[in-house]
Amino acid sequence: MTIKAIIFDVDGTLADTEDGHRRSFNKAFAESGLDWEWDDALYNKLLKVTGGKERIKYFVSDFLTGYEKPADFDDFVKKLHALKTVHYTTMLGEGHIPLRPGVKQLIEDAHKAGITLAISTTTTPENVAALLQVTLGKDWQDYFAANGCGDIVPLKKPAPDIYFWVLEKLGLDAADCIALEDSENGIRSSLAAGIKTYVTTNKYTREQDFTGAAGVFDDLSDLQGFYRASGLPL
Repeated sequence: MTIKAIIFDVDGTLADTEDGHRRSFNKAFAESGLDWEWDDALYNKLLKVTGGKERIKYFVSDFLTGYEKPADFDDFVKKLHALKTVHYTTMLGEGHIPLRPGVKQLIEDAHKAGITLAISTTTTPENVAALLQVTLGKDWQDYFAANGCGDIVPLKKPAPDIYFWVLEKLGLDAADCIALEDSENGIRSSLAAGIKTYVTTNKYTREQDFTGAAGVFDDLSDLQGFYRASGLPL
């Protein structure tokens, strides 16, 4: 099989972003007069749910017994998440969250070799742009033929919808592509779309179930080893 495209998840895959997200949520909560505090252990549990707004709702429904929701709860969550995004994109813009080892080189190598690149993530377009503009430059979008992110599809990972959307945009079959993910929800999404998937773990996902992965790596610091394992012609 000749690999025609690589589809990247973002959070935890391109960069170790989850601690930045967690700290940004906590800043938004404090600014909103809420006494909520997400520590590492709690956030690890909340990562069971993908999507920031969905994660807030999951926290309220499953961890805040007795909490009385505001009358317009959806609007409350939307505003809270928007405030969190401001803090997070500021953190990214200041360069506090670099790409993971090997990622930038992989993107540059694949781009030069004519392999199509795409993004498939549940994070917002603002978050993706803030991360990649700092790490890849102002022309970062030139690297990617499709940018599947945020609320483009109604069902987020582990549903395969975002991957189906990306495949349609690329005009490619699943068999032409490989995906890079970091979590169980992510690989369930990509495999359900029929895409061969490699995993790079992080501290939040290391113990998760990656059944079906074509390969599991700590990171891409041994890029040549990854190229050999994946069959990438690089």
